[in-house]
Amino acid sequence: MFKYPLILLLLGAGLDAHAQTVQGVVYDALTREPLPMAGVCDAHQHCTLTGANGHFTITTSDSLLSFSMHGYQSMRIRRTATMDVPMQAIYKDLQTVVVSASRTAEQRSEAPVAISTINAQAIADTKANRLDQLLNQVSGVMMVNLGNEQHEMSIRQPMTTKSLFLYLEDGIPIRSTGVYNHNAMLELNMAAARQIEIIKGPASALYGAEAIGGAVNIITAAPPAIPGGTLSVQANNNGYKRADLQAGASLGKWGLLVSGYYANRKNGPIDYSDFHKTAVTLRADYKASAHTLWSNSITLVDYYSDMTGALDSTHFTHKDYSTPYSFTYRKTYALRARSSLSHRWNEHAETQVSAVFRDNSVKQNPSYYIYNDYHKTNGVYVGDPLLAHGQLNDNAFSSYSVLMQHQQGFHFLQSKLIAGLSGDFSPSNYWANYIRIQRSAKGNYIGYTKTDSSLSNYSTGISNLAAYLNYELSPVRGLKVVAALRYDQYRYNYKNHLPASAYSGAPSTVTNYSRVTPKLGFTYNYHQVGVYGNYSQGFVPPQITDLFGGVKVPFLDSQTFYNYEVGGWLSLFQQRLYADISLYRMNGTHEIISVLQDDGTFRNQSAGKTRHTGVEYGVTYHPAASWTFRLSATNAKHTFQDYTDKGVRYAGKDMAAAPHFTANLAATWKPGFLKGLRLGVEWQHQGRYWMDNANTSRYGGFEVINARAGYQFSRFEVWTNALNVGNTYYATMASSSGYGKSYNLGDPREFNVGFSCRFGK
Repeated sequence: MFKYPLILLLLGAGLDAHAQTVQGVVYDALTREPLPMAGVCDAHQHCTLTGANGHFTITTSDSLLSFSMHGYQSMRIRRTATMDVPMQAIYKDLQTVVVSASRTAEQRSEAPVAISTINAQAIADTKANRLDQLLNQVSGVMMVNLGNEQHEMSIRQPMTTKSLFLYLEDGIPIRSTGVYNHNAMLELNMAAARQIEIIKGPASALYGAEAIGGAVNIITAAPPAIPGGTLSVQANNNGYKRADLQAGASLGKWGLLVSGYYANRKNGPIDYSDFHKTAVTLRADYKASAHTLWSNSITLVDYYSDMTGALDSTHFTHKDYSTPYSFTYRKTYALRARSSLSHRWNEHAETQVSAVFRDNSVKQNPSYYIYNDYHKTNGVYVGDPLLAHGQLNDNAFSSYSVLMQHQQGFHFLQSKLIAGLSGDFSPSNYWANYIRIQRSAKGNYIGYTKTDSSLSNYSTGISNLAAYLNYELSPVRGLKVVAALRYDQYRYNYKNHLPASAYSGAPSTVTNYSRVTPKLGFTYNYHQVGVYGNYSQGFVPPQITDLFGGVKVPFLDSQTFYNYEVGGWLSLFQQRLYADISLYRMNGTHEIISVLQDDGTFRNQSAGKTRHTGVEYGVTYHPAASWTFRLSATNAKHTFQDYTDKGVRYAGKDMAAAPHFTANLAATWKPGFLKGLRLGVEWQHQGRYWMDNANTSRYGGFEVINARAGYQFSRFEVWTNALNVGNTYYATMASSSGYGKSYNLGDPREFNVGFSCRFGK
């Protein structure tokens, strides 16, 4: 009577003898970051999911295991007792996950904004030593290289130094409102970047002030699932050298990652153009459970650059790379610390709280504040030709910020509500002292003498309280409607430590600004085709130095922009071709522009009304697995609608530094018969534009061709970037005034050679 149970027991024991408990970790093959919620299955569909740190455990008798995750290539691997499973990401534009559009993760096709992504693979292949080499691959973006990582920006705006763009790191502004710096992205650590997201058009309904022309969000790398890292070195023929290091490991629930680089340049193409920069980021994540993450990071940037200024028309025409400036400089110190706690309560609810500290200082002997004593007045030259005037200054601030956000999903129309509160207090200080500058008979600035004469000395307590709501719902299949609203309250507590004057600044005062900023948009997707539209507003109060510095009475108004746009995307031929387009019209009021004065200095003025109209479009085509072709381009027009300066009306005229057409075209080949090899060529075009607001002088723009080649074998990679291979002589920025024309020189031909080594597992 016990015969059959005994047989079954013996058979079961035989089967169990072949079963094995398998443990392992699943991670991104390129970044080594763990992949949570990846599926692990055997042939009998016994499945499990990886945890927050990418680890899994499964008991199976099957010899093969399958691994799958959205956005990654599925895999089947022969099982072993312990498994390290690197998965290769699939970069398909419609499936790209972005976080900047709504402050939460969503597919790009569900975001009713013009948003572009530079993914980890593009960053790895480009081997950029400046951010503009990456950002200028995006339609509608022209980041202007001013040398040594210094820059200005153009996103739905002319090329400008004004506070019309927001720069973020992991969704948090790297600077406080009121202390914008057009060179702010040199305070970023490029070695820590995993992905870059660019929103084109106003994003003030979520991010507040300065997100007008666009917002650039640098997503930093997380600690790896397995111990390891990368060390690289590179150099070029124009005096540039750089070393990068990224290393990390996961220890239990903790993950650690350090990323950094040191770069310098000596004896560059232009005299007195040396620089050096050290950037280090330490990130520590604690994954308390699959639902709770405590993420911490601290970044330190120490930067120095000679400030050569622009070339005048004589130097530029004769290709004379000498400069009259031999002692001007910019020193930047930036420290940022962030601690974020996020918890997912269930599949519909998640809360995040972040605390941020910033400590920044920019010390300068600025070339753009130097003006000659010898000048023309009423048609007659007066003054000392061997004397000039300048200043030493220091603009410093600290910040204490808190950001709280909750996301709640509802079954009703698949809707979701995102609500947030933020507070920021940033005490700032600014001082400037006059210096007497000696000029040579040739017009070079050869030295200076410090004085006790104080030009400016003030402090400002900047506070910003904000609340925002973002609600989205899907009334019918394929349609998503989004509405957002944000309220900002700004307070500038300005204290002038000098008697008020047109030089020292306005008298001590308290100035308040407030703004309610709405946004409304929709997306509709049908199979592989989608459309979107939105109405949005952008808002920014005047910067502290613009508002109070060098004026007896503050006179600048807040800038407000009203944006209307529509666009769409499509994917064809089994997702081998992807195209997107955005059409926009943005009307600006009280836009602050920099007006170049006859003595070569700049003055900020409210421009009344401006209009910005354009179309941005891009096409990516993969005719075969080894080939990629990409086109990114924009046609735009930026005009004055109502602006008068010195009695001259500029209505209907183009704004200065506003090309009508820019484009970037690239082709990449990664042959399957030689794995690890990549070859690429890129064409960068900037169309002609007016050098002044009166539209009297034009610059013809430029065309530059870049070539890139790399080969990865085992743990090593070598590469060569040949930039400006035709050695085109051009200016990245050109302007004109009664003082003359000036040109920021573009880099001549560069051969950048690099070597990297991956270590660890």
